[in-house]
Amino acid sequence: MKFTSYGAAREVTGSKHMIEIGGKKVLFDCGMFQGRRKEAEEKNRNFQFIPSEIDAVVLSHAHIDHSGSLPNLVKQGYKGAIHCTPATHDLCNHMLMDSAYIQERESEYLNEKNRKQGDELIEPIYTQEDATLALEYFKEQKYNEPFEPVPGMKITFREAGHILGAAMLEIEAEGKKIIFTGDLGRKDLPVLRDPYKPENADILITESTYGNRLHESVVEAEDKLGDIINRTIKKGGKVIIPAFALERTQEIVYAIHKLVKSGRVSEDLPVYVDSPLAVNVTEVFRKHKEAYDIETNKIFADNEEDPFGFSMLRYITKVEESKALNHHVGPCIIISASGMCEFGRINHHLKNNIEDHRNTVLIVGYMAENTLGRKILNKEGEVKIFGKPYRLNAEVEVIDSYSGHADRSDLLSFATHLKGLKKIFIVHGEEKAQMEYKKALQQNGFTDIQIPQPGETFEI
Repeated sequence: MKFTSYGAAREVTGSKHMIEIGGKKVLFDCGMFQGRRKEAEEKNRNFQFIPSEIDAVVLSHAHIDHSGSLPNLVKQGYKGAIHCTPATHDLCNHMLMDSAYIQERESEYLNEKNRKQGDELIEPIYTQEDATLALEYFKEQKYNEPFEPVPGMKITFREAGHILGAAMLEIEAEGKKIIFTGDLGRKDLPVLRDPYKPENADILITESTYGNRLHESVVEAEDKLGDIINRTIKKGGKVIIPAFALERTQEIVYAIHKLVKSGRVSEDLPVYVDSPLAVNVTEVFRKHKEAYDIETNKIFADNEEDPFGFSMLRYITKVEESKALNHHVGPCIIISASGMCEFGRINHHLKNNIEDHRNTVLIVGYMAENTLGRKILNKEGEVKIFGKPYRLNAEVEVIDSYSGHADRSDLLSFATHLKGLKKIFIVHGEEKAQMEYKKALQQNGFTDIQIPQPGETFEI
């Protein structure tokens, strides 16, 4: 049995991991890479393996850095099943179509310039038609019910606690038990259930996004969010929140709803969610109430209240309504995608608000290297938006606690809880975080720890 990491190896995005058993190849996740444009184009357009030779795909969750290359995989010859949870399937119906739509529009925009300059025209990596075809290969699997993607391999989806529908994988093959965390969530996060804690494993393939950091508590985050909102309102400013349309937007809306419900934030403050994708994703959240944790059910669902809706909250889909926010006078909150500020409507809101000292840009999620979001997070004096320089005069605040990723303490607790663990592979993390997490694991008695290079193969 062999293990190879083709993506999210010594980096965070573009997850692609493969296990080969008995002549069969199983791909775990098939995500898009986010980072420098030229590098992203190369990595997302081309695979390091032959798609038609893959026998099965198992998808941990719907985030684009885990699912976004599936249409390209099918386009290039993959014809097998794509196994995932029902909620992941529902989310991918929107996520993959949105990704394709964005690529089509960006290609059209760039080709207008290319035609004028006599340059070669470009094609999107995949289209909405390609995404529609890929979705036909999805096959739903329930939590806690084993299935066999290929002969000789049994997999059970367990609750990962990361986003709606996210799963960690218990893999049994050749007498070994392998745990693949996917993206591992945290205890006591709003909305979702806590991650499952398996008792034993021979091999652990673990993410490490925050392998060198600790998060604030969710209670502290709620207080900090209220303080940031109220301080910005007092200045007459706006709170601009870049947030992934999937999960982070719903968590922030939920948190603001709680603050309004408890009287800590004015019920008259306008709150806008400016993302058509977030609107569709929120409907999927409303559909899957079985995934809610005890707190959410107690505060909202049991009283037949909508956790993701209140009087001053407006979900915006139309372009005209989005543009109208540019002329909004007075304090408000604008939550918009994309989460790393690489594309989408958030760029327009940043362009129009980032130079005003009264405003606050609130970072609530992970920002990969070389993204606009990371540059804002680092408080660079000047940033480029749509190719033009803008002064970063707005206040920049960060709340890590809403991260859906386990921090170093959570990761260590998960690994040390596993009895019989002999080998650990660290993936899905920047190299600095991975090295520090490896050191922490060694201090806890683990010796066989590998941090794969892209394309590096291991016998397991």
